Amino acid sequence: MKKYNKLVRDKIPEIIRQNNKNVITEILDEERYKKELDRKLVEEVNEYIKDDNIEEIADVLEVIYAILDYKKVSKEEVEKIRTNKKINRGAFSRRIYLKNVEE
Repeated sequence: MKKYNKLVRDKIPEIIRQNNKNVITEILDEERYKKELDRKLVEEVNEYIKDDNIEEIADVLEVIYAILDYKKVSKEEVEKIRTNKKINRGAFSRRIYLKNVEE
């Protein structure tokens, strides 16, 4: 038996069962769910860094959307925050790399 012990997409157990394999799952409480969402976000970001694949960015977004849902924050609200930060602090399009600040 292979152990995973990680948060998976909703249809993964069903897909595994369709391949004639048995799965053991549990439904997480609020506290563990938040913890596992955070772990999943790190996992997906690391997969993107490793593979440099746009599909991994889609996975990162899916986890971010789940976190927003958990926190009861709309995508529109986050987009408004992102836009305001872009207006006030800029984006990353100019590729500026800050090396030092003299004090």
